[in-house]
Amino acid sequence: MIQGRNAIITGSTSGIGRGIALKLAADGTRVMINGFGEDTDIADLLAELEKLSGKKPFYSPADMSDPAQIEAMMALAENELGDVDILVNNAGIQFVSPIEDFPTDKWNQIIAINLSAAFHTTKAVVPGMKSRGWGRIINLASAHSLVASPYKSAYVAAKHGIAGLTKTVALEVAEHGITVNAVSPGYVLTPLVEAQIPATAKARGISEKDVIQTVMLSNQPTRKFVEIEDVAAAVAFLCSDTAKGITGSNMTVDGGWTAQ
Repeated sequence: MIQGRNAIITGSTSGIGRGIALKLAADGTRVMINGFGEDTDIADLLAELEKLSGKKPFYSPADMSDPAQIEAMMALAENELGDVDILVNNAGIQFVSPIEDFPTDKWNQIIAINLSAAFHTTKAVVPGMKSRGWGRIINLASAHSLVASPYKSAYVAAKHGIAGLTKTVALEVAEHGITVNAVSPGYVLTPLVEAQIPATAKARGISEKDVIQTVMLSNQPTRKFVEIEDVAAAVAFLCSDTAKGITGSNMTVDGGWTAQ
């Protein structure tokens, strides 16, 4: 059970992260969300989370590319939540371009948000989890943590890095009641994925419809986008005591993509 636990979910004001926050709150977890968005949208989400969990949630606007802001967010979490029992590293961005045209600043930003941020948050929560003898760290990876696609050099590199970080930390904390796992979704129709469609169409010289049918869904034997609720359910399971024997794993929720 994860009822009564405290969780931080990065990148959780929209998309998959939002779905995870709602699922954990519905299971009785007090959550801190993080991300950008309109004030009214964030206030509505916080109200929904409180209604689901019966516990006051918190919000941090920390920029996951800035280690100082991450450190401040983690300190705020300890002050407001108390113990941080569950950490879900979900924040991510994407940029699509041939390698020779890939902007250096975009490479640095993607590595910082999609990979380095998980290092900083994990480093912050592990001591407390060790002292309590219980913890769950879930890293949102991607099918691109296992396979590659063209024009996504930074994203694929970061997600492969997340898979390696997951395994390494899992081994380090295995004797302390802490599990560390990755969840690797296929294509989910989130704002991040929607933003990729025109960029991929331009990079490949095809229509946006062809991007969806021949680039994205062609990789998934189900020929359907993965649903946010499916990813959130996988995360909730890995947070539970039922999954206490699972650590260092990379759970795919990808419509069969990486089975090929």
